[in-house]
Amino acid sequence: MPFAMLTDRALISVSGPDAEHFLQNILTTDLDALHIGEAKPGALLTPQGKVLFDFLISRAVENAFRLECRADIADDFVRRLMLYKLRAKVDIAKTDQAVVAVAWGDDSRSSHADSNSVSDKRFRDATVTRTYGEPANVGDPALWHAFRIANGIAESGADYQLGDAFPHDVLLDEIGGVGFKKGCYVGQEVVSRMQHRGTARRRVLIVAAEHPLPAPGTELTADGRPLGILGSTTGTTGLAIARIDRVKAALDAGQEILAGDIPVSLAIPAWAKFGFPQETVGAEGA
Repeated sequence: MPFAMLTDRALISVSGPDAEHFLQNILTTDLDALHIGEAKPGALLTPQGKVLFDFLISRAVENAFRLECRADIADDFVRRLMLYKLRAKVDIAKTDQAVVAVAWGDDSRSSHADSNSVSDKRFRDATVTRTYGEPANVGDPALWHAFRIANGIAESGADYQLGDAFPHDVLLDEIGGVGFKKGCYVGQEVVSRMQHRGTARRRVLIVAAEHPLPAPGTELTADGRPLGILGSTTGTTGLAIARIDRVKAALDAGQEILAGDIPVSLAIPAWAKFGFPQETVGAEGA
């Protein structure tokens, strides 16, 4: 069973009698659908609907939630949450010396069945368990990196910059990170409009090549036209956020798609519900 300890993650605790109501009103995740033992993705958005912070959220004990995020953004995330606190009866704090371990494979759930373990619900076709607060061997973070890429799961920092992407761009709408039936939250109007109008055109795609891919941030092009930007890579496989209407037009025209000067193929993650648009002329994303 592969596993890894993730040293670049942090945990934020939000607890108190108003914790669920407080978070439900500002985050994209629908907490009514968050069960004990699950970790679901989500975001705190700007009023314009862009991802300001991304995270995994799970229930800890009664009236308490864990928000797992990048370690380098945790302090800023805490400060932003405090701005929304007002008179809510909640305590918000970063957990000291947080340990995050991840395991994946058919036996990962049974091997980590305790109160500090949760199932990472971003993954549709695989079982992934995250365990909090237990020291662990380092394992092989490179294998985890490759597994995440192969499954089409994007994360900020590695695949996109905070403040630059909508939830649809990074597939939060596809992996349970956006509650479309819940009430209002910060940025909700823009996200709902994109969903109901079907205007999302930038999407995460899996990149494959016969040669090692160039560095993250390399532009994807076809016939000199920009299609998107390369994100995480591992050897000849990677992720990219690309304009799927432009990718479809390039494929229909038989044009070679390049990451820098490396020929690549682009594919929609197998579990995703979206497809390439049928109409490729004049289709613009939000």
